[in-house]
Amino acid sequence: MVEAKVEKKLYDYQEEDLKKIFHYLNEAPDNFNLLYQLPTGGGKTVVFSEIVRRYIERTEKKVVILTHRIELCKQTSKMLDGFQVKNKIINSKVKELPDQDEYQCFVAMVETLNNRLSDEKLEVDNVGLVIIDEAHYNSFTKLFKYFEDSFILGVTATPLSSNIKLPMKDNYQELIVGNSISSLIQEGFLAKAETICYDVGLTSLQVGINGDYTVKSSEDLYTNLTMQEKLVQAYEEHCKGKKTLIFNNGINTSWYVYHTFKDAGYEIKHLDNTCSKKERKEILKWFKHKPDAILTSVSILTTGFDEPSVENIILNRATKSLTLYYQMIGRGSRKIPNKDTFKVIDLGNNMARFGLWDAPVDWQLIFSNPDYFLENIRGDEEIEQEFTYKMPQEVRELFKNSEDISFDIKKKYNQAVNNGEKSKAVLEESIEQHAQMCVENSEDVFDARILAQELKDDIRDRVKRYSYCIINNTKNYRDWLFEDYCRKLRFRINEKFQD
Repeated sequence: MVEAKVEKKLYDYQEEDLKKIFHYLNEAPDNFNLLYQLPTGGGKTVVFSEIVRRYIERTEKKVVILTHRIELCKQTSKMLDGFQVKNKIINSKVKELPDQDEYQCFVAMVETLNNRLSDEKLEVDNVGLVIIDEAHYNSFTKLFKYFEDSFILGVTATPLSSNIKLPMKDNYQELIVGNSISSLIQEGFLAKAETICYDVGLTSLQVGINGDYTVKSSEDLYTNLTMQEKLVQAYEEHCKGKKTLIFNNGINTSWYVYHTFKDAGYEIKHLDNTCSKKERKEILKWFKHKPDAILTSVSILTTGFDEPSVENIILNRATKSLTLYYQMIGRGSRKIPNKDTFKVIDLGNNMARFGLWDAPVDWQLIFSNPDYFLENIRGDEEIEQEFTYKMPQEVRELFKNSEDISFDIKKKYNQAVNNGEKSKAVLEESIEQHAQMCVENSEDVFDARILAQELKDDIRDRVKRYSYCIINNTKNYRDWLFEDYCRKLRFRINEKFQD
């Protein structure tokens, strides 16, 4: 039996969720599978640690808690100690359990426990409750067969399976939804996110068999000079001098980020899963104590990492994983004194894909019908159609003699169609405007042709919008259209000076 005196105290919303969970523990069959959702930072570990304490006290049965990372094992064990639950970690060093009667609770890595149980070298008796942390990972389901007579409680911030072919509704009968992110912000438990989005063309990215963008295609995009410059610009505009965590898709990208910031004179460190335990410990210690630290990483810090002093999260990647989206942003949501807000810099159109981090989410719908949700995630082309090009101020200065530099391709296209004109007339009118801009801001034809080079981004935007209008948006066609536009623009500039 455990001692009744507990130092930890639960918040009201956690107590409410506890009542709902114990309703199922008391009323449902012993082999019932229940899923519990609570946002990152809402205190899932606190809730299930109190569940463990009360469950053992009431039933005298044992509890097994499963995690997928050793860091989570240690954090969970420490939290259980705080609730005065005597527990033991089953790690790679534990081969047998001759002392299992001394413990009421076991915390185990999923792969380690699976190996021990399949080898029949280890057996845990009298297990009434199995708790699965980060239950959206499918690696846990292989262990279900060993606990067929136990109540299984899955806990996650996002009840959407990491494998689209293995929906969570197939393994859990009911879902309990906890407080929303917006309510936890309103009640003062989470910091509020200020999201700054940069438009990024992602049509070159490829989707892998896991349903997310491949590392290779991501690295091809995010290691190019333009994206590296955009990242540094975003940091300098919104994050400079404050603790910043950068997420990347690929180790090479993270190293590129490291060297780019180093070359720009910033102190930065890189962390990935190839770093030793000692390196990881030293880097995270540095990150904790340096107020303006910049840390670039690759997914490794999405779970099992808690550094409340983080003030900026930079998503230097795109993802189609709703879970990963919430995990990355959640690393900045911890609230501490003098920190009520944090910034999210989105360089992967993720907000346009999933919505704001604190926007309402129908988790019951996602749980019961994940296919519908996944099929209706906004595609990259649809997102990019809404991009609006804004000429940088330094470029606008070069065309200061031109009063109007705007040109609405879609509006002009619709007018041309209604007037029975050829669609190419739209591009001809656009070229005429660009040529006039170059001429009226130059002294001679040579200056004008050099100035035309500054219009490349504007030209690409107009070409892209035109290709959407005529429903021919292949990359090869857009590239050809761009080259043809630039050639005709040079020719028209020559004609204007001759005139």
